[in-house]
Amino acid sequence: MQLRVRAEQQTPEWKTRYAVRSGVESTVNEFAHGHGMRRCRYRGQGKAHIQHILTAIAVNIERLSGLSPAEEAPRPRQPTAFQNYLDQREIPRLKSWRNLGS
Repeated sequence: MQLRVRAEQQTPEWKTRYAVRSGVESTVNEFAHGHGMRRCRYRGQGKAHIQHILTAIAVNIERLSGLSPAEEAPRPRQPTAFQNYLDQREIPRLKSWRNLGS
């Protein structure tokens, strides 16, 4: 079983799927740990959904507030270890990744 999984991790399809995941991990971590999204303040799916939406809006405002008026786009993030691995082996990144220019 473990050998099969490790062999699968070497395929381009798996690496493509993992690349997308690694691109959003920091955002998920920010929500879970930085904004207390592991527990909802309200009961019920509808109220929890509203809490998630409002928290996402607050995070976006917080991110945008770091921009000066002259800037149009946020500064790129530092590449992850996985992105460095791909760059060293000249494996192209997906265009959906935030850190395109490094």
